[in-house]
Amino acid sequence: MNTLVGDAYGGPGADTLGAMTDPTRQFDIGTLGGTRPPEPETDRRPVAWSGGADIGMLLLRLGVGGIFVAHGLQKVFSMWGGRGIGETTTILAGLGFRQASTLAWALGFGELILGALLVLGLFTPLAAAGLLAVKICAVVVKWGSPFFVAVSPNALELDVALGAGVAALLFVGAGRISLDSGRTWQRRPVPWSILFLVVGVAVAAGVLFGLR
Repeated sequence: MNTLVGDAYGGPGADTLGAMTDPTRQFDIGTLGGTRPPEPETDRRPVAWSGGADIGMLLLRLGVGGIFVAHGLQKVFSMWGGRGIGETTTILAGLGFRQASTLAWALGFGELILGALLVLGLFTPLAAAGLLAVKICAVVVKWGSPFFVAVSPNALELDVALGAGVAALLFVGAGRISLDSGRTWQRRPVPWSILFLVVGVAVAAGVLFGLR
């Protein structure tokens, strides 16, 4: 057909028409200066999740959760020189809390149960948020006390350390060495962490402003 068109219009049109009907070629502006732009790097790999992170979170859960379990046992069953419910009630009443006996039972069993959940890595956002509420209340009540335990046994140091530990677990989750492994809040930690953080802060505010 190109030959016929070329013959009909004087011959050279065949070549022109053929060139016009060729597939469009991509023009690389980088070749104007004689050098090609650098090729994009394709050999970069995303950083793989390390099993060491899971071990680290397990150790954090065992340490922080274990301390809360021990504190709960001290309050509820007077173990390891603990004060028991009676003395805990007296302390809470002295700090200005109403319904101190009920609050003492809730505090003791809360630390015991939520601490155990933290150790197991089960319902970790819920457990961490509840324990964070406990430590928020403790820091607010003790505010103005010395920070270091070496200065005063009623210092803020331990409460801040435990609060930071449960806050970290609230956001990073329990890790794969846990009963939460594969659950929704473990696979998508940020939305659940924010939700339970709000719940924990609300519980702490309710105790501080509603019962004191």
